[in-house]
Amino acid sequence: MMRRLIRQTAVIARRDFIATVATPTFFLFLLAPFLMLGLGLIGGLGAVQVSRTPEIEREIVAIVRAGDGARLIATDHALRAIYRPGEAPPPLRIRAPASDPAAQSRALFDRDGLLTAAVLYGPLDRPTILNGPGGDRTAAYLAELAERVLRDARGDIAPGQDLSRAVIAPVKTAPPPTAARQGIGFAAIFSIFLLTLLLAGQAVGMMAEEKGNKVIEILAAAVPLEAVFLGKLIGLFGVALLFVAFWGTLMLLGISQLPADATALSGMKPAIGMPAFLLLCAAYFTMAYLLLGAVFLGIGAQAGTVREIQMLSLPVTILQVAMFGLSSAAASNPGSTLALAAEIFPFSSPYAMAAHGATDPRLWPHMLALGWQLGWVALVITIAARMFRRGVLKSGSGPMFGRTKPRPDPVRT
Repeated sequence: MMRRLIRQTAVIARRDFIATVATPTFFLFLLAPFLMLGLGLIGGLGAVQVSRTPEIEREIVAIVRAGDGARLIATDHALRAIYRPGEAPPPLRIRAPASDPAAQSRALFDRDGLLTAAVLYGPLDRPTILNGPGGDRTAAYLAELAERVLRDARGDIAPGQDLSRAVIAPVKTAPPPTAARQGIGFAAIFSIFLLTLLLAGQAVGMMAEEKGNKVIEILAAAVPLEAVFLGKLIGLFGVALLFVAFWGTLMLLGISQLPADATALSGMKPAIGMPAFLLLCAAYFTMAYLLLGAVFLGIGAQAGTVREIQMLSLPVTILQVAMFGLSSAAASNPGSTLALAAEIFPFSSPYAMAAHGATDPRLWPHMLALGWQLGWVALVITIAARMFRRGVLKSGSGPMFGRTKPRPDPVRT
């Protein structure tokens, strides 16, 4: 019985795949992403905002001896009194110098969860100050601290005479690992959302068209409705894979032509690893497409006119945008209650779990999530088929989700 159902599903899937691909308009469909470049730019701006998450603590560091550190702290407290709230430099931390203060200073810029804006090391009369991206003001603040400490120690100093000659050197740093991983998670969410929204909507029109020309009734008479719905979903997913393969190949060719230092792929290191992360993104795209495609198939099966399709599709599209927003918020707050809710809710789960793989190295939550999402795909297909059988084919008089019996034909008198 199961082998027969699989064979029937494969026949429907092959029929729908060939009917979609072997048309002149399919080439135009492949070129549709050119119209989506504007959305891509918006998504890039959003990823930048995620990478600038305000939850990362900032600091400035002075690597000096204990006596100099105490004087720097006292002068820092005095100078901060002149700043308005929210405008003061990051907190000052004092660290004891190691055998190589220069290497110690550079290592402070590579820590996770703490952003070092500037580091001072060396004697206060000739200190070296390293400043990270956007740390020009904090580097100047550290130089002023060193100057004031020396002035307070010397007492009478001629106006315009500088006691501290600081050497300020910029440091190129990669984004903090936590922020970079959240940015990778947001990029995965946006890519899956854009692809599913672009590709899954064609299921509505196909189902409504075959319902109008009575083809669906012929198929329903030959094979179970669940096999018809699943076969159509798999066939359309094959079309989506062809679309993704076409554009993925073009993107890889474009990336291969860029200079090695222009791609910045070395900083893209998801917590679970790049190969596993890419495989999970492919799996979650599959689940997201099947879930949304199953919903659209059910809508197309119920709609009788183009107006009804538009009216029924709009709430689903709004739901998808809401799931995108929920998943984006979850990507910015990994491990929170909001992130857990987004990972459990079936229609946001593929997006949120893709971002989860960027920040969490564990693999077992993804196995649970994929099984959970696959169960919801089966449930949505079953519900859509039974709604079509009862609402359109009129093949039962019992409850919508119960077993139904065919109605006897009326006897003519």
